[in-house]
Amino acid sequence: MQQLNDFFQSLHSILGGHQWFVFFLVGTGLFFTLYLKFPQLRYFKHAIKIVSGKFDKKEDEGDTSHFQALTTALSGTVGTGNIAGVAFAIFMGGPAALFWMLVTAFFGMTTKFVEVTLSHKYRDFDEKGMVAGGPMYYMKKRLNINLKSGKIIKTGKWLGIFFAAATILSSFGSGSMPQINSITNSVLATFGIDRIITGAVLAVLLGFVIIGGIKRIAKVTERLVPGMALVYLIGAFAVIITNYQNIIPSFGAIFSNIFTGQAAIGGFLGASFAFMFNQGVNRGLFSNEAGQGSAPIAHSAARAHEPVSEGMVAILEPFIDTIIICTITGLVLLSSGVWNEKFDNQFQKTDMIVFADPYNGEVKEDQKAILNHLLNESFLPVFTGDLKVIDGEIQNELTIIHARSIAENIKVYLNGELYSGAVNVADGRIADGENNVSFQGESLIHSAPLTAKAFTRSFFGEWGKYIVSIGLLLFAFSTAISWSYYGDRSVTFLFGAKYVVYYRLLYVVGFFFAGFTDTTIIWNLSLLTVVFMAIPNLLGILLLRKEVRSTIRNYWVTFKKENPDVKIPEKV
Repeated sequence: MQQLNDFFQSLHSILGGHQWFVFFLVGTGLFFTLYLKFPQLRYFKHAIKIVSGKFDKKEDEGDTSHFQALTTALSGTVGTGNIAGVAFAIFMGGPAALFWMLVTAFFGMTTKFVEVTLSHKYRDFDEKGMVAGGPMYYMKKRLNINLKSGKIIKTGKWLGIFFAAATILSSFGSGSMPQINSITNSVLATFGIDRIITGAVLAVLLGFVIIGGIKRIAKVTERLVPGMALVYLIGAFAVIITNYQNIIPSFGAIFSNIFTGQAAIGGFLGASFAFMFNQGVNRGLFSNEAGQGSAPIAHSAARAHEPVSEGMVAILEPFIDTIIICTITGLVLLSSGVWNEKFDNQFQKTDMIVFADPYNGEVKEDQKAILNHLLNESFLPVFTGDLKVIDGEIQNELTIIHARSIAENIKVYLNGELYSGAVNVADGRIADGENNVSFQGESLIHSAPLTAKAFTRSFFGEWGKYIVSIGLLLFAFSTAISWSYYGDRSVTFLFGAKYVVYYRLLYVVGFFFAGFTDTTIIWNLSLLTVVFMAIPNLLGILLLRKEVRSTIRNYWVTFKKENPDVKIPEKV
């Protein structure tokens, strides 16, 4: 497991974790924002009118309404990225990482507009008469033609195949595995229910929903999304109001270090600007999926006679998902003060590093040395040998890092009892043969458990963690539902609709087993699958930039003819 996790981390450092991907992602959104003259601002009101059904026509073809397509796409994005992802971004990069999440969302509103417009324009219908759409279809139909010479080539076909294959992989890495893992961990911590039981029950429910295809999925999500958002926001505002004196300082923390990096505070060892920026952008993408190409698959199913109109609906997604919900989650974490506090918890071994020498968390030089090691900028000597343990106490003079913080008050257990004996460590990592030994102590925590802690800092008290558990269950479960549709449309593209049933079965099985798999490995896998989808999609929409602009212009010409009395935000 450790070797697999290290491989995922190494590959991610070359792809999504590298600065080139961050600039490619944000740069694409920035380019289209300027190229199309800030459509996320100019078309925002018009998008709301479209979602309300004001301009619908009876003859529009598709499987869902505009609102159902929006809620289906939102259910695919509003999930662990909003509850666990924001907490993970702040845990890794500090408060200013949230600022870069918001920047990613602002430019992502334009990216979503473009990718959905193209995907809806080139959507298809499968042999069962259901809509089949997404970036793989515009790649296959449009990018097979050399845009300069007009010569037929096969580049787009293979690009579409790669994207569809990446989407199937991502449906497990983004849509299924981290969702159920966050649910089972949260339910175990809050209610004490075994992760296998939670995974089994939800896997059965998931199977009942997704077997009905997009129409049943849309009916579930259009009711589930508004309700779950309301429950979550009530709990979040309870924390913010209770800690009202920290609201302004929280905004100060978000905006004060956006270009400098975060200094060490409390148990937080600090973060460089590059690392903070990278974490904010990557978590922003994981939250709203702008540029990834997933949401266009849901929007392609919408009933609309003009693809641009559905593209405008997509503008609302990053705004709701990241700018509103993630900002509120960030304020909860910062105003409650939990983000840099150490809590008693059971350590995940993949999150542990054993250094050969003792270090003091109160000494700036030691803090900086450890941080540089974590950032791979310089390295400290790590421990190899046996930890000597007596009655749960480690006797060696050394330092254990867990969750990017110096662990304190560590106890070692074997089958629930305080352990005495030796624990083998190789190159700073607990050896694979020590799986029965567990470590517990005080350290930073991250993801959903951190958000759950924050929700207890309100007038709801300990009841607040139940709001997070219920909210996470609903958010993450709805995400898994939507991603099953993204995967089955990709299976349809690659193999045909008759093979979708096998995919759905595999999806449900994978969903179940991920409920009791190491969280760190799942998060690292999900980051990779996001990149595998985003790269071909971003390349595709950039190649078709001129077509996007002409399609928008034609939309407004037609719209003006059909609605002469309606004021439009575009010069025709």
